[in-house]
Amino acid sequence: MYIINNRFFLYSIKYFRLSYIFWDPIYKFKVFNGFFIHIYSVMFLISFLLGWGFIYYIYQKENIKKEHVDSLFRYIFFGTILGARIGEIIFYSFPYFSSHWIEAIFPVKEDYNHSILGIIKGYQIVGYRGLSSHGASIGIIFSILLYYRNNGKKLRKSIVWLFDHICIISSISAVFIRIGNFFNSEIVGKPCSGTYPFSIKFVQMDTKIYGKITPRHPTQIYEAIIYLFIFLLLCYIYRIQKMKEGYLSGLFFIFIWISRFVIEFVKEPQSNEYIHLYFLNTGQLLSIPFIIFGFFLINRSIIMKKYFSS
Repeated sequence: MYIINNRFFLYSIKYFRLSYIFWDPIYKFKVFNGFFIHIYSVMFLISFLLGWGFIYYIYQKENIKKEHVDSLFRYIFFGTILGARIGEIIFYSFPYFSSHWIEAIFPVKEDYNHSILGIIKGYQIVGYRGLSSHGASIGIIFSILLYYRNNGKKLRKSIVWLFDHICIISSISAVFIRIGNFFNSEIVGKPCSGTYPFSIKFVQMDTKIYGKITPRHPTQIYEAIIYLFIFLLLCYIYRIQKMKEGYLSGLFFIFIWISRFVIEFVKEPQSNEYIHLYFLNTGQLLSIPFIIFGFFLINRSIIMKKYFSS
């Protein structure tokens, strides 16, 4: 057994072969008594700042006024937060939150050994760790629709054009969100052989939800890598080809949600999943409508190119 740093990694090596990674990270930083900054929250913030920067670049390139960027950012920010949280409550954890409504609304968790700022006893600030990516996607879609309803005439672009550009941002944002999940030791994979080169022991994972601490698939890293490649692909297509509106967002929905659908087979079910159909879990069932929507956008783009090209 070879120890590089007993706080971060523990490598088990046999005959010079990497067996598994012992994952026990620092996932939060103490600011003052009772208040911490979680790495997940930092990743979430980075994803939004990158998105704001990208949209600002696009709007500047298209000679669109800066105030429209700030307005769009506000819509998407609140749409993402509300959609992700409501999605988590409805799709994944309704039985739990129905009896813990304070945790559903505020970024806290019931813990009788902690207090918030030494004043509110029985709760600990943990951030909004329960967030649904499907809910976030629905929230973003509705926030874009609402934004376009109020700003479409000033923007002088179609709503599909807006979807195409937001999808590029969403793919890179998803990378940072999954890195945050990795630091939180949540959304872990199913157990696998300790000799599998990418297997990881998540020391800090919730054993009440996921069971025994044993080498597992790092599904958060699988998703982060796939989303990064999707982001690079969308950027490449955006730069070199003049596609009809809907093509980029169609590719996004197809690639993102098919990859999510497949990875669910090696991912542990979430804590309180209650939506199942045969061998399909909640994440897979919720991904299917997005995949269908992606094919609809691609088909629309092909039809537009065939019959309405100048």
